[in-house]
Formats: sequence, C-alpha cells, structure tokens
Amino acid sequence: MIAATEIRLVLVTPETTLLDQPVKGLRFPLFDGQIGVLPGRAPLVGRLGSGALKIDTDSGSETYFIDGGFAQIKGTVVTLLTNKAILASEIDASAAETDLQAALALVPTDDAGFAEKDQALARSRAMKNLGGR
Repeated sequence: MIAATEIRLVLVTPETTLLDQPVKGLRFPLFDGQIGVLPGRAPLVGRLGSGALKIDTDSGSETYFIDGGFAQIKGTVVTLLTNKAILASEIDASAAETDLQAALALVPTDDAGFAEKDQALARSRAMKNLGGR
C-alpha cells in the first residue's frame, strides 16, 4: 500500500466553506490541547478549542483563528466545523484587546458564569496573540 503524501483540509463555518484544499500538514487546538496532523493520521473525532489553526501548503503557511466546533479526520480528509474562522492578518488587535478587557471585567456568580468567563478569556487571549500577524 502506498502512503498518502498530502491531506485535504475542509474548513467550514455556519456561513460558508472557507477552505477546501490539499495541505501538507496542519496544527489546531482541541478543547484539551493542540494536535498536529500529517498524512497517514489515524481517524479521529474531536471537539475544537479556540486558538490558532496553522496550515502548511506547498506555497507556504497560513494561520487562522478558530473558535470551537468539531474536527473529523477520516482517510486523507480533515474536516473542521467551527463557529468562527478569521485569517490572522485580518484580526483587529485593538478590538481583541477590548474583548480581553471585557472578559477580565466579568464577575461570575455561579459555575456557569465561571465557565463562560474562562472561555471568553481563552478566546480573547488567543485572538490578541494572533492579531496583526
């Protein structure tokens, strides 16, 4: 059997299919850590976290901010279904800083509030770190 040399990435948001292209490899956040994918990866279904999606292609690399959703790896196809995907170069750093300050100002009163604050902080910090790249 011949090993696959590239994989196909399908990046889908509720509005559109942003990407459907061959890639050499990619890295993205799961809810409990980062994962890297190269050709020949075993099948996987996982829950996405918030952070950087880094894509390596023949023409270079790209970085997107993704915000939650689900990942599926089946054969040579990696499908990422996410709530939001923004090219890192299009992130407004000042808006990300404003979102971070708003998240820091949240005052939770119950467990759901603490979870919401943690998610808002993770999301806004990841966007701020990627802003302007």
